[in-house]
Amino acid sequence: MRGSDERSEGLFSYVSCEARVPADHPLRPIRAIVDEALEVMSPAFEGLYSKIGRPSIPPEKLLRALLLQAFYSVRSERQLMEQLDYNLLFRWFVGLSMDAPVWDATVFTKNRERLLAGDVAAKFLATVLGQPKVKALLSDEHFSVDGTLIEAWASVKSFRPKDGSGEPPGPGRNGDRDFHGEKRSNETHASTSDPEARLYRKGNGQPAKLAFMGHALMENRHALVVNVRLTAATGLAEREAAVSMVEAIPGRHRITVGADKAYDTKDFVANMRSLGAAAHVAQNTSNRRSAIDGRTTRHPGYAVSLRIRKRIEEVFGWIKGAGLRKTRHRGTARVGWMFTLTATAYNLIRLPKLLAAA
Repeated sequence: MRGSDERSEGLFSYVSCEARVPADHPLRPIRAIVDEALEVMSPAFEGLYSKIGRPSIPPEKLLRALLLQAFYSVRSERQLMEQLDYNLLFRWFVGLSMDAPVWDATVFTKNRERLLAGDVAAKFLATVLGQPKVKALLSDEHFSVDGTLIEAWASVKSFRPKDGSGEPPGPGRNGDRDFHGEKRSNETHASTSDPEARLYRKGNGQPAKLAFMGHALMENRHALVVNVRLTAATGLAEREAAVSMVEAIPGRHRITVGADKAYDTKDFVANMRSLGAAAHVAQNTSNRRSAIDGRTTRHPGYAVSLRIRKRIEEVFGWIKGAGLRKTRHRGTARVGWMFTLTATAYNLIRLPKLLAAA
């Protein structure tokens, strides 16, 4: 018998969001990990808020919403609030009831700034990794490091001379700007949209773009991100950030650090040795002599490190697919905060399967 296409609107609903989400939904184990981490961070949240005044958006709900933005590649806070208004799965994950009103996008963004000031993203990453069941998955001996470009939210047309000279773009929304024959460098020019972004070219034959540089330190056992940095895009940034992240690894035991050919320099290898780390770097022998010799390449672990270090590209691929191929934010602090939170989201996506197999 054919059913009737009549719409009946009930006055009351007695079904909760919890009942609507399937018991085997992938977000359920992720939320359990997130809730455990947020409970540990509750004392840190207390120090960020005043004891008086009007209640703000709870930081726990704010972080859960930002994780959803990374999980589902929602391109703006305005679209995130729109989804949160009608998507019961989003409401359940964030912790909103079916009748609870959602926040205004500008209010949501303003509340996020408080978490940025408290460096909450880095603390959240450390808290997730510090859970005993997660910590048991991590290697404390073998790591890999790499960097990637994060395109800035700024056009090359905004890259203007710092002294105010130069021809402005033509009239219109996207006016023409002729750069032919003009010498531009980061020393003499800066973006008017994002002054902290730098013009950088990845390699010969590649276009120069306004960008930041994101760096990640990955442990080699299960390829989870254990540390991140975001810096200005320079030729030395990758190696300098790698030294900083390796230096922050707890303990003084012997470790290995895998990396690609860009790290094959005498200074980097020497810095790793001074930190008690063996630099398992791919040899760069193109018209030059490699800083890695037989003392390193003869060990079987060297070949293993070179094979596993490629998995760090999966990290950058996921992070860029989650909305950071071209950032929506301006400034090193904001872009770095979102880069750290998105790296944490990458770990959270992978942890349920790893914990189930452990």
